[in-house]
Amino acid sequence: MRTLKTMMMALTLAAAPAAALAQNATAPAASAAPAATAAAGDSADAAAKPVFQHAAPEAEIGQPIPGGWKIQPQVTELGEDGQWLHDAILVPIIVAISVFVLGLMLWAMFRYRAAANPVPSKTTHNTFIEVIWTLVPVLILLVIAVPSIRLLAAQYNQPKADVTIKVIGNQWYWTYQYPDNGDFEIVSNMLKEKDEVKEGERFRTDADGPRLLAVDERIVVPVGAVVKLIVTSNDVIHSFAVPAFWAKMDAVPGRLNETWFKADRVGVYFGQCSELCGARHAYMPIAVEVVEPARYAEWVKLKGGTMPGEKAAEEAAASAAAEPAATAAAAPAEEPAAAPVANANAAAAAPTN
Repeated sequence: MRTLKTMMMALTLAAAPAAALAQNATAPAASAAPAATAAAGDSADAAAKPVFQHAAPEAEIGQPIPGGWKIQPQVTELGEDGQWLHDAILVPIIVAISVFVLGLMLWAMFRYRAAANPVPSKTTHNTFIEVIWTLVPVLILLVIAVPSIRLLAAQYNQPKADVTIKVIGNQWYWTYQYPDNGDFEIVSNMLKEKDEVKEGERFRTDADGPRLLAVDERIVVPVGAVVKLIVTSNDVIHSFAVPAFWAKMDAVPGRLNETWFKADRVGVYFGQCSELCGARHAYMPIAVEVVEPARYAEWVKLKGGTMPGEKAAEEAAASAAAEPAATAAAAPAEEPAAAPVANANAAAAAPTN
C-alpha cells in the first residue's frame, strides 16, 4: 500500500513541471488577445474618425461691421467691462467737455467782442474761476481712474490657466504652440482669393471668414476656459490683437509677454497684427474659434495632441492591466519549486515494506 502511494507521488511530481510550463505558455497568449483586440479597435476608430468641421463665422460677431462706428460686441467679461467704461463713462465725459468748451468759446466770442466792449477789461485774475478749473479736471480724472485702474488690474491679474498657447509672430504669419496638449504646433497663413491662387490650391470662401481675415489654420479654444497667451516674435515687433476679446499684446523678439482671455460664447472671432511689422503687415490676420470642450478635445486629437492628464491616465491603465497578467505568470512558477521539496521530504519519511 505504501509502495503504491510512493509511485503515485512520483507520477504527480513528474507531471507538475509540465503542467506549470503549459500554464505559463498559455498565459501570454491570453494576455495578448485583449491587446490585439484593442489594437484592432483603435485602427477601426481611426478609420471611422471624421474630419473636424470648423464653424462658419456669424455676421457682425467677431469681425468688423460694414459702416460700423462702435466697438465690436464683446464676448469676455473683461471686454464687457471695457465696453461699459467706454460707453458709460468716457464718451459722456468727452461729449460734455466738448459741448462745454464749444459753448464757452461761442459765449466769449459774443460777450466780449469789440463792438460790445469798446473799452477792454483789464481783469487778470479771478480766484473762484481758477479754483473751479483746477478742481473740476481733478474730479473728472478721479471718476475715470477708479474703473480704469480696476480694469487694468483685472487684465494683468491672470487667473489660473486652463489652456496655454504660445503665440509666435513671423514675417508675415502666425505660429501657435499648445504646450499643455502635447506641444503640437500649427502655422496660420491668410487665405487668398480664388483669382489669386493656382488651380487646385485652397482659397478663401465665406465659410472661412471675411476677405483679408480668413486663415487656413484657426486657433481653437474651449468655451468658458481661461486661455493664457505667451506672446513673442521670431523677427520684428508684431502685435496680437482680437478686438472681441479685449485682448492685445505686443510680440517682441527675445521677450515673453503674457495676456489672457476667457470667451463665454461659442463662435469665430477675428483679429490682426496691430503693429507695423513690414511690407505685408496687413496680411497677418488672426482667427480664433471657440468651441465646446468635447469638440476641443476632438480637435486636439486630430492635431496629434493629448488632453491634460490623458497620457498619465493611459499609462496608469496600461500598468494596472499588465500587473495581474504579470502576477498570474509569476505565481505558477513559484509553486512547483516548493512542491517537489515538500513531496520529497514526505517520501523520504514514509516507511517502506
